[in-house]
Amino acid sequence: QVQLVESGGGLVQAGGSLRLSCAASGRAFSTGGRGWFRQAPGKEREFVAAIRQSDGSTNYGDSVKGRFTISRDNAKNTVYLQMNSLKPEDTAVYYCAANLFGTGRVETQYPYWGRGTQVTVSS
Repeated sequence: QVQLVESGGGLVQAGGSLRLSCAASGRAFSTGGRGWFRQAPGKEREFVAAIRQSDGSTNYGDSVKGRFTISRDNAKNTVYLQMNSLKPEDTAVYYCAANLFGTGRVETQYPYWGRGTQVTVSS
């Protein structure tokens, strides 16, 4: 059984920063990838970023490139999403997901999901 637990969400003003964490338990992900997706009310879930555990290679959604950074700490089995220059349109529930092969951009490539953490950016 795999558990992914997100933390670090909250309320921040536009232009501010937040760092999300995704801790995994139940299985060691020495290979594979971890991704972040987000879903705003009334919208489809959107790919944000992904990282491959083995070599740290990354993949970003177009709307967050240059503002968000994904990183990992394999010793802690934790992935982080540093979010800078936040905008009101970044408001969403952010979900962590995991797979066994790499930095996919599609939801269906990820069999394991966390429950999500709310990020709200005020204008």
